[in-house]
Amino acid sequence: MLRKPILTASFFLSSALPTAFAIGLIGWLLSEMDWSFVETLDFSVIYTYRLALLQGLVNTILITTFSVLIGLGLGVSFACLLHVPFVPLRWLILAYVEVLRDIPLVVALFWIHFALPLVTGVSTTAFQSGFIAMALQSSAYLADIARAGIQAVPKGQWDAADAIGLSRAWKWFEIILPQALRIIVPPLANVALGYFKASSILALLSVGELMSVAARVSSYSFKPIETLTTVAVIYLGLGYFLSSLTYRLERVFKKAGT
Repeated sequence: MLRKPILTASFFLSSALPTAFAIGLIGWLLSEMDWSFVETLDFSVIYTYRLALLQGLVNTILITTFSVLIGLGLGVSFACLLHVPFVPLRWLILAYVEVLRDIPLVVALFWIHFALPLVTGVSTTAFQSGFIAMALQSSAYLADIARAGIQAVPKGQWDAADAIGLSRAWKWFEIILPQALRIIVPPLANVALGYFKASSILALLSVGELMSVAARVSSYSFKPIETLTTVAVIYLGLGYFLSSLTYRLERVFKKAGT
């Protein structure tokens, strides 16, 4: 008897109320908008600078993809090395992960670009500094995720690999890592989405990604609202695509694990 009222209340709280709030918010924004100003906006500037913006988008995708892939390789390697029975190495890896996770990306970016050349004598371009900062910090986050994925592999799998006499390398590559990677794929997609959005910070060094190009286009064309609105729509569209992909991966791997 109580099930129907409970379902009705749940639907109201989870769907009807947020929808009504969103509609009310949109309605309020539309009522407060200065439509005479909106009519003066000229988005033709986007077509004029379309190739530059496209190149910036490509750079954003490339720097995000390769920094996350390198971070994944380093992170999985660090997570595996945590199982090596050499305490100083484990302490070093844990310190590396903790430091890079606690430092904001913008601080790491500026330190690599401005301080590292003074310490080592090796200078990097703005693009290289941005790429290194994102790769190193993503490796710290992914090392922690990979460590959790490895720990989630049932102990019976480790014992079975030892029982049949598999070597250490075969045990890791044939038994442990395939199962761990299946576990970490959904959070890996979340990290990739986060770094896709965080790549806009690289505009502080004019790396050449989408936000850097958008800032230059705004300065040249004196159309900042049109330019930044278009960039926001691009980020929103790709972010929504990656979020949808993440949810699908979570469902796929959840079904595979049952």
